[in-house]
Parts: sequence; structure tokens; C-alpha cells
Amino acid sequence: MPALDAAQAAHAAAVRTALRAQLAEAGGWLPFDAYLDQVLYAPGLGYYSAGAAKLGAAGDFTTAPELSALFGRCVARHCAPLLHAGADLLELGAGTGALAATVLPQLAALGALPRHYDILEVSADLRARQRRRLESLPPPLRSRLRWLDALPAQPLRGVILANEVADALPFRCFTVTAGGYLERGVGLDERGEFTWVERPAPPELTTELARIGATLPAPWPAGFRGELCLRAAPWLAGLAAALHTGTVLLFDYGLGRSELYHPQRDCGTLHCHYRHRAHGDPFLFPGLQDITAWVDFTRLAEAASDAGLEVAGYCTQAAFLLGAGIEAELSAAADALERARHASQARQLLMPGEMGETFKALALTRGDVDCGAAFRVQDLRRLL
Repeated sequence: MPALDAAQAAHAAAVRTALRAQLAEAGGWLPFDAYLDQVLYAPGLGYYSAGAAKLGAAGDFTTAPELSALFGRCVARHCAPLLHAGADLLELGAGTGALAATVLPQLAALGALPRHYDILEVSADLRARQRRRLESLPPPLRSRLRWLDALPAQPLRGVILANEVADALPFRCFTVTAGGYLERGVGLDERGEFTWVERPAPPELTTELARIGATLPAPWPAGFRGELCLRAAPWLAGLAAALHTGTVLLFDYGLGRSELYHPQRDCGTLHCHYRHRAHGDPFLFPGLQDITAWVDFTRLAEAASDAGLEVAGYCTQAAFLLGAGIEAELSAAADALERARHASQARQLLMPGEMGETFKALALTRGDVDCGAAFRVQDLRRLL
């Protein structure tokens, strides 16, 4: 791992101090989602709240919109028929603004501009970066941008878009034993360093794990470790409440439940990103690294159905992009150099060993909405 500079070391030390105080107040143990609340979202300290670069070459990881404008153009192609007169588009967690910077001009070219392009961003630092990046848009596009502090109270008609947002929700960690379930939380070792500490799972976690386990094709073996995001269903319910008619379009890395919790995936999917290096130690650089786990798309689909949405489409990112016209975008390159650059970017977006199969697209609809050609190339809803 790259060494921390003085400012980074001081920031990590401040986060550790705050965590130790929180642990002392909680009796020496925190569930992992509470730990994530602190190291990811605590004002001025958390990874998403502090000022370090997070996305792109200077950050810790690269998202599809940062990798290539091809992704945003395909998303715009898909959304254009859904944005009828008076429709709005709401993007959650807009990162550096890369997706909005591509989608808005493409929608303008397609004659399908939304009434408003709203951005809901919890990070003040990222919100400032988004404003700086999008300031260069032409005034007719820039005037449609609005930044929100919460989901709209008046349900919108149009599209809610979330790229790599569900994986950022804090989650719990568990271990299966012959006698039941243990919850893996955070405590201090004899040297005063953060470490995993297991306790018997509380009733609400035990009940949900037992429900999930009963639906799996094969039982979990003793020693199986995994993650469970109890906040995913309330989050999805909130999105459903914010949508009058239209589509919620989600992109993220993850699997359906039977694949995610397969007995052979017995070490879970928790992973951390720091300076484009992936590792599995969530205690290494608190406040300076991203910590995430793969998304249970079955959980999102269940929550959507409970909230009155239809699960209209589920496929790999590669299938979505092919259905949404990435080949047409590639053929529109201006010259040989641009074609070569776009071809390289497309490989990263489409290939199974890159983003193509690890990332999925999920379309949730309300009302008389056609999920579009992007979901006709492949239908994986049977895996949910």
C-alpha cells in the first residue's frame, strides 16, 4: 500500500480517536454498520464527507461514468423515451458529476431533456466538485440542474438513476456456526487496535438470516461468513415513495441471493479500495478508504415488490449497454484515434473479466412503462 502523507496520517488518527470514544460509549463493541457510519459518513471525518479525491485516476477507484462517456450516452439513450413532457430525472450519489455531464448533452441531442436534472448528494465535498464540473455545461442545460438535500416530497414522474449507490449502504457482518449465528462487529484488541469481535446475533438479525437461509438451494456450512444490508429495503422503499410513475434504474456490482450466498463464497464479499488497490482490511486506513460489499439484488427486488414497483428488467451491464446502443456509439467515433480509444473503454465496460458481468442493471417501474430495448438482450430475473 502507498504510505500515508502527514495530512492523511493525521486524518486517520482523528478518525481512530473518534471511533475509540464511540466504542467506549457503546461498551466496547460496535456492529459493523455503526462502524461504517463513522468511517464513511461522519461529518468532516468519514470517507465520503472529507476532502480527499475518491474517484478517477487520482482517487481510489473508477466508476463506469468516469471510465468512459460511452456509459452515460447509453444511459441517456435508454432514458430518453421515458422522459415525456414534464418528466424529471433524479440522480443519486452523482460522484464527480461525470454521469450528469454526459447524460444531459446526450438527452439534449435526442430531444428528450428532462424538466429538471436533480442530484441528491450526501457529501458536501462531492457536491462542490459536481458544481465545478457541471459549471461548463451550456446555460440551457445548466439551468435544469438542482441539488437536493433529501428525496423530493412530491413524487416525481420520470427516472431515478443510481450508479454504485446501493453498495455504499452500511451493512452488518455475520458468521454461521453449528449452534446459530454470530454477529461480527468491531472492538479493540490487547494493543488497543481495531479488530473483529463476534457476539451472538441479536433477534432481528437472527430472524432475517434464518429467513434468507431457508430460501437458499444449499444450507450455509458452519464457518460461513457474509454480509447483510438491513438498510437496503428501507432505502428502496424511500425511492419507491419518491416515484409517482416511471423507472428506478440501478447499476451496481452484485448477484442474486442464491449466487451471492453460495456455500463456496464462504468468506463474504467485503472489500476495500485505496489508491486503486483492493484489499480486505476495513481497519487499515479508517476514513481514508472505501469499504463496500456486493449487493443482494434479490433483496432489492423484494423491497421493490413490497413497495409497489414492478421488477421490469435485470441483466448484466454488458447486456444493458449492448441493448442501449453502445455499438452505434462506437461507430459514431470521429476518427481512427477516437475509435481505438472508445474500443479500449468499451472492452472494460463489456468484458466479463472487467465490468461487463460483475455489474448488473436493475429496472424497477411504476405505471405503464416499457423498460426498453436495453433489457431485451438478456433477462436474468429468474436469478433473483
